[in-house]
Amino acid sequence: MAPGEADLPGAVLFACSRNSIRSPMAAAILKHLAGRRIYVDSAGVRAGEPDPFAIAVMEELGIDLSGHRPAALGDLHDTSFDLIVTLSPEAHHKALALAGTFAIDVEYWPTPDPTMTSGNREQILSAYRAVRDGLFRRIKQRFPVAAAPGV
Repeated sequence: MAPGEADLPGAVLFACSRNSIRSPMAAAILKHLAGRRIYVDSAGVRAGEPDPFAIAVMEELGIDLSGHRPAALGDLHDTSFDLIVTLSPEAHHKALALAGTFAIDVEYWPTPDPTMTSGNREQILSAYRAVRDGLFRRIKQRFPVAAAPGV
């Protein structure tokens, strides 16, 4: 066990506005790094649509997001998370309301919405990569896990 792994939460939920980009990216990154050591899920305030740019930039890291289906916080069957990481202000407010009735820690990681970027395909992909890379750094710092087997 790597230093700090004993302090890892058992279940983590990443939440954003539409569960199309930021929260599925974050969940996929943590799953990639932690393997089965942490239960990880993602949801949005409301369910959006799968995002092809998010799928493309995650594929660059060898992480497949193509099977992700956006879900809303209200669609979750199990809310027994130890930690909810919110990535948008709207999701943060919803998570605080949810956590108020349960013993759940909530952390807010302000993360830009790359869909607000305009320009050509490469400029848009660059914005998505910046979000992906920022989440990757933050997750590695927050969740000190040795890489999962094969990573």
